[in-house]
Amino acid sequence: MCRCRNDSLIHPTAIIESGAKLADRVSIGAYSIIGAQVKIDQGTWIGPHVVIQGHTHIGKDNKIYQFSSIGEVPQDKKYKGEATQLIIGDRNVIRECCTFNTGTTQDIGKTVLGNDNWIMAYVHLAHDCIIGNNTIFANNATLAGHVTICDDVILGGFTLVHQFCHIGEYAFTGMGAAISNDLPPYMVAAGTPTKQHGINKEGLRRKSFDKEAIARIHHAHKIIYRQNLTLQDAIQKLTAKYAQYEDVMLMVRFCANSKRGILR
Repeated sequence: MCRCRNDSLIHPTAIIESGAKLADRVSIGAYSIIGAQVKIDQGTWIGPHVVIQGHTHIGKDNKIYQFSSIGEVPQDKKYKGEATQLIIGDRNVIRECCTFNTGTTQDIGKTVLGNDNWIMAYVHLAHDCIIGNNTIFANNATLAGHVTICDDVILGGFTLVHQFCHIGEYAFTGMGAAISNDLPPYMVAAGTPTKQHGINKEGLRRKSFDKEAIARIHHAHKIIYRQNLTLQDAIQKLTAKYAQYEDVMLMVRFCANSKRGILR
């Protein structure tokens, strides 16, 4: 029999520390632990055996499955107990045994997961990662610290992303990919060693990109990857030809701002 608290359903074996803030219609499963500085917004479901600690704010209508560790301190030797954050948006599904850490003061001080993300089992989000919206992370995808993943990215199972890497919108990684450079929007990366393998045509079709947009993106890919140009020359060529098209300019800005260099 669950006990009620502000219209929330809390299993009698769950531990809710004093100071934790639970909105209406929050469900907490058996043997889960909610720390004193945690905030959980309405409609979120927490399964059994989940531990949520730290300065963690979880939005509305999320589902977090059993054995996940959410908001634990970062795995960083420089961390000295600072009050850094984990922020999770709305309508995310976080499956079994995921581990999400808070941020560090060496970066922005927070780890962020946006809205409507589908996070499969055993995924790790390290400190100071920024994840956008509508992503899919397959089982065992692992992000090192300071990684940025933009909207609508799909990471295949066992994908590894090196610290400080940036993955652009609508990109796709194959199973076991190891990403050590920035991956521009729309690109596919796969294999061992991991290489770039064209654009994510099927993903773009599913996201309702029209034929003309896909053709532009495909041509932009050829300019960057197939014409033996320096990246700066490719950027200049694309800007001259496609300045009025936001889909291509998204790639241009990404490449121009890359700090680790793009995967080529």
